[in-house]
Amino acid sequence: MFIQTESTPNPATLKFLPGGPVLNGSRDFPSARDAKASPLASAIFAIDGVGGVFFGPDFISVTKSSGDWPQLKPAILGAIMEHFMSGEPILTPGAGEADSSPDEFFAPEHAETVSQIKELLETRVRPTVAADGGDIVFRGFKDGTVYLHMKGACSGCPSSTATLKRGVQNLLCHFIAEVKLVEQV
Repeated sequence: MFIQTESTPNPATLKFLPGGPVLNGSRDFPSARDAKASPLASAIFAIDGVGGVFFGPDFISVTKSSGDWPQLKPAILGAIMEHFMSGEPILTPGAGEADSSPDEFFAPEHAETVSQIKELLETRVRPTVAADGGDIVFRGFKDGTVYLHMKGACSGCPSSTATLKRGVQNLLCHFIAEVKLVEQV
């Protein structure tokens, strides 16, 4: 098994590509306590210096809390390889495939606008964010403001504000007149 790695715009996060599917959807494990739902995430968190794990459709993003990548990377590669060779599931049975989304908020009269927002996010934004080892999720729309949640490598990334304001906000404002602002939650 050959696992590729890629850097991300977030210097504290590295993207691991095992060469096949990881998860249908995405799942964020911001702490070792949250990782109990996944044998793989738990194994990665067992490595000293790991601060976060994120599963995407075909990648695993690992965020370090301390240490240097030259020391952390071999241990993480070993944990990922050992897991995939074991045949264990990515998530424990009953853990659910993807992150459960908290309730979205928007007024019923904005359903069509929200549908357009979600379509643009799905087709134009999420693929780019996933290429950087993260995910972006719609949370709400109120008074012309779109509320989004950044996950994985994008959470805490120094360039995430620029991505939201210059990239996502400009795109949504251009295509949807009702959108005036984008905020991270």
